[in-house]
Amino acid sequence: MKLSPHLTLAALAWATLTLPASAGVMHDQNVTPDVIFGSGNVNGSFTVDRNNGVELGMRGKLRHNASGAPENTFNSNGDGTFSFNAGVAPTQSFPTAEWSVEWSINTNFDGTSGWNLNDLTYELGIDSNPTSATTFSTFDPIFGANGSAGSRVQWDHAIGNNLTGNGDGTSIPNASNDEPGYADLIDQNNVAQQSWKAHWYGISGFDPTIDGTYDFYLAAFDDTTEVARTQIQIIVGAGGAVVPEPGTMLSFAIIGLIGCGPMSRRRR
Repeated sequence: MKLSPHLTLAALAWATLTLPASAGVMHDQNVTPDVIFGSGNVNGSFTVDRNNGVELGMRGKLRHNASGAPENTFNSNGDGTFSFNAGVAPTQSFPTAEWSVEWSINTNFDGTSGWNLNDLTYELGIDSNPTSATTFSTFDPIFGANGSAGSRVQWDHAIGNNLTGNGDGTSIPNASNDEPGYADLIDQNNVAQQSWKAHWYGISGFDPTIDGTYDFYLAAFDDTTEVARTQIQIIVGAGGAVVPEPGTMLSFAIIGLIGCGPMSRRRR
């Protein structure tokens, strides 16, 4: 959904119908146990849902600054939205934006569910439409595009458990094609995290130089039952152009037809 500061009642009703609400969603939170990917990445600023023993977190992050040095700037607006400048990132080439999206899955954050990563399935939604409308592509970030063996060897997620320290997650290089090793990791651990640039996954034809509004969501399922869901929005520049809600466009059409009636009679 578009979490615009100018969200209309129609849009709010649509969002309520399409993205199930969760009482556990909180903003500007730490994830459990810590940020375990890379080095020098701090915790915080995640939009988090904690339900049924599962914790899902997402945040935007300034990935590149003018010096090219590592960044821990998240530009959170405190409501699940994150704001960044439009343009190609300093020290980078097109189509690399200055921002990235980071996500965290913990299937047993408080020790109550007993689930490891391979006990659930997942859906990551990536919005490729820079306007206020949404065009989602979706896939399972743990089990791959179709969930079959061999489809997930590309993942180099940081994987660990509730005792894994900052930057200490275990990753299988995405060039190694070690499917058995990856399968063992998700069978024995309950935490997976990743940081992805916008043009790497899901946003076909992404142009970092235009203003846009992009939505992302992450959900976890026990069989067909959704157990947790979080979502964020990245606002680039001034944000994307506002597209009227279908109900609004229908109202304009009706008003137009009503207005045309007397004119037609006068012509006759």
